[in-house]
Amino acid sequence: MSIFSIGLSGLNAAQNALNTTSNNISNVYTPGYNRELTLLSERNGSGGVTVEDIQRQFDAFVAGQLNRANSETSALSSYVTQVTQIDNLLADRDAGLAPLMQDFFASFEDLVSAPSDPAARQGVIGAADTLSAQFRAFDEYLNDMQDGINQQVREEITQINNTASQIANLNREIALAKAKHGEAPNSLLNQRDQLVADLSTRVDVELSVQESGTYNLSIGNGQPIVAGSRSFELEAIASSGDPARTAVAYHDSAGNTIELKNKAISGGSLGGLLSFRSEALDKTQNQLGQLAVSLSSAINEQHGKGFDLNGLAGGDMFPLAEPRTLSNANNSGAAELSASFGDLNALVASDYELKVSDAAAGEFQVTRLDSGERFTATLDANGELVFGGVVIQVDDPTALADGDRYQLQPVRGAAGAMENIIRDTDAIAAGVSGSSGDNENALALQQLQQQNLVGGSSTFNGAYAIMVSDVGSSSNIAQVNLDARQGLSEQLYALQQSESGVNLDEEAANLIRYQQFYQANAKVIQTASTVLDEILGLR
Repeated sequence: MSIFSIGLSGLNAAQNALNTTSNNISNVYTPGYNRELTLLSERNGSGGVTVEDIQRQFDAFVAGQLNRANSETSALSSYVTQVTQIDNLLADRDAGLAPLMQDFFASFEDLVSAPSDPAARQGVIGAADTLSAQFRAFDEYLNDMQDGINQQVREEITQINNTASQIANLNREIALAKAKHGEAPNSLLNQRDQLVADLSTRVDVELSVQESGTYNLSIGNGQPIVAGSRSFELEAIASSGDPARTAVAYHDSAGNTIELKNKAISGGSLGGLLSFRSEALDKTQNQLGQLAVSLSSAINEQHGKGFDLNGLAGGDMFPLAEPRTLSNANNSGAAELSASFGDLNALVASDYELKVSDAAAGEFQVTRLDSGERFTATLDANGELVFGGVVIQVDDPTALADGDRYQLQPVRGAAGAMENIIRDTDAIAAGVSGSSGDNENALALQQLQQQNLVGGSSTFNGAYAIMVSDVGSSSNIAQVNLDARQGLSEQLYALQQSESGVNLDEEAANLIRYQQFYQANAKVIQTASTVLDEILGLR
């Protein structure tokens, strides 16, 4: 090996090292970029140096840990953003229901003092109007949140599908590059890892790396969304159990559309949205509905025991919404269910799923959706199911089929139907007779405020306080968990950056070092040229 060849190998190595350092510096703020190192080794037998590899500084284990932490952080962030809105709504001391219920019962107190006074009677109507309007406004707000969740779920699924498709395309490009050049460009590997990181913020994914280096990704219970160069799309569909709700469906390799349960989707902003909907939003809407039903029923019942100024029995003050039943879209039987209220002391703020376990025997497996509690209910002699303060009727028990599912929503949306229907001040039944000075029924109506009429265990204000407390507790717990997860994410990010991130001070030092390396090798070649000239001069 000549001194020229040795010097040229050094120049080539120095040039590659300078290129690598320059590339690091130029990509210092590029998302997903991993610092590169030029690996040098001695040339075998002939002297000089060779560039062994331009190595990407990437730690797959740390990256996986960071992606998992970011997935959980994103889920909690999405959850906190949503639940805070409900917390702010319910806890507002001026716009909340607590002061309005207080005003409503205070209007009966005024009526007790002057049962025939038109102003006192108008005060009851005005307080009832204001209270029922606020119930409707709260229910409308929560319904808008349900619609917003549906839209956000659709948007998240679109982004997930796009990202999965890009990862599958990169798998193909990387495989082609390896087949053509023996290795894949670091830029493609960086892009793929960044897309996996982005995908993890939307949904928790399980990454498996094949021997060839191909990435496979799955979600839920192992449903693949990327397998080699192929991606499998998720789809936003109307839930088979409740068509007003957007659910996540999966297309398998045979082209079948499979609706995924909420618990199958975890992590990321999508998982956070689904968790918030099932854990906080549904619960709050049901608690509000239970309060509306209990209040309306108690007022109507007591008002019906009195008489108005015309000597007529008191009529309903608030309409009572009936429980809703929904047939699953995949049912094979033709039976339809309907429901009405029974013992309201047994009424709970939860939806139920009913699954026909033995059609011939009229047997259902009932699942309380807020707690997961399961029990068996069987049609009685009247062809009815009675549980949870609700009576369910089956139009044709012979049309039931094993496996058919139904959803029962006893109080969901009941607050939206609340409205004061008494417009005539004379129609208020303040007494137990038609006497204008009788205030006994007004007193009984006013005293309802102190009775445990919500679920047989809480007063109206007490039930509302529990609702506010539940939402506030959920918000606080989620925020504490979010703070902890953000701290973990920041620690893992710092660890990842210490390995893969670009340090400008270090790279600046490398520039000087490799520049000197280049100049020294140039001096070697210059010296070799001088020696050669001297030798040629001897002739």
